[in-house]
Amino acid sequence: MEIKEMTIEQLEERKVAIAVELDNPEADLDALENEARSIKEELERRKLEATKKAEIRSAVASGMGETIEKPIVEGRKKMTINEIRNSAEYIDAFAEYIKTGKDTEVRNMLTTENDTTPNGSATIPVPEFVYDIVKTAWERDGITSRVRKAYLRGNLKVGFEISGSDAVVHGEGASAISPEDLVLGVVELVPQSIKKVVQISDEALDLRGREFLEYIYDELTYRIAKKAADTLVAKIIACGTVSTTTCPAVPILTEATLEIGTVAKAMAKLSDEAANPIIMMNKLTWGSLKAIQAANSYGYDPFENLPIAFNSNITAYSAATTGVTYMLVGDLDQGALMNFPNGEDIEFKFDNMTLKKQDLVEVLGRQYVGIGVVAPNAFVKVTK
Repeated sequence: MEIKEMTIEQLEERKVAIAVELDNPEADLDALENEARSIKEELERRKLEATKKAEIRSAVASGMGETIEKPIVEGRKKMTINEIRNSAEYIDAFAEYIKTGKDTEVRNMLTTENDTTPNGSATIPVPEFVYDIVKTAWERDGITSRVRKAYLRGNLKVGFEISGSDAVVHGEGASAISPEDLVLGVVELVPQSIKKVVQISDEALDLRGREFLEYIYDELTYRIAKKAADTLVAKIIACGTVSTTTCPAVPILTEATLEIGTVAKAMAKLSDEAANPIIMMNKLTWGSLKAIQAANSYGYDPFENLPIAFNSNITAYSAATTGVTYMLVGDLDQGALMNFPNGEDIEFKFDNMTLKKQDLVEVLGRQYVGIGVVAPNAFVKVTK
């Protein structure tokens, strides 16, 4: 699609995608730079155009032109997309769209004077407060809040270095530098649907507008974010200790006895690029380490002043057997990636027939996301 044919939302999404593609060793940097410059120029052009239109409308409203009475729907056409999506009327219409799947009313409200397709054809934007609910859900979880995110269509391939030679200091006239013996791997993030079903009463379904949207999004979004975190934890634990062409290495620290210096030993196995590590563990393991600290009157922090993200899917130290991971230490921003091909918004389906005799409605929430480990030695597994 040509840049001039893209919506502002699509242009912003492409800017994010370019930033991710820059990390790919095979990326065409010149082409990406030219594309980024073109997107910037197009956004600036549209901003100037919008400003000019606003000035003309203001002048007309002040008496420079003939005043023409228009229906209320025409008044909406002068509103920006952001103003429309946050209006009470749009919030009510969006709630009904979520319940029924019928988008005619919301698309009528989104139609602008410049649309060439009746009722619009782009993605229906969520009200701003809904976006905040979704964003908060991903940020509430200590793991998903720290993972790097992308928004690219389809499967996302991310290259990583398995082995390569270091840079050298080369003096003038010295012998030629040997070419790098570089071995690369590629992780493919294949999106999958994370789903959560809840049963709500007819009374809850009868809620209108903002109240209904807050209820539904609060009920489902956090659980979906939690499952995404659990999925990433499982992928980290499943990685081998040696990088392959499709999976980065995750070293193992074997600590049969939990000690005050366990976290420090794990940190020593991380790569230099893992600059902002955190600890991921079950709360029971945290309690065990605190008990060791208290019993020995240590002034030393067993957590090395690192942030801690609790995850109940990681086996507690007290329940772990030989070879089972009871702690992860690593840099989620450098070592992991989540790709949202359709954005971070949650999709819903309603079933008001299956449980109608019980006056219950089933609501299915779905998030389409690819999750993966993308850098070697960015995490360490601590096992018994």
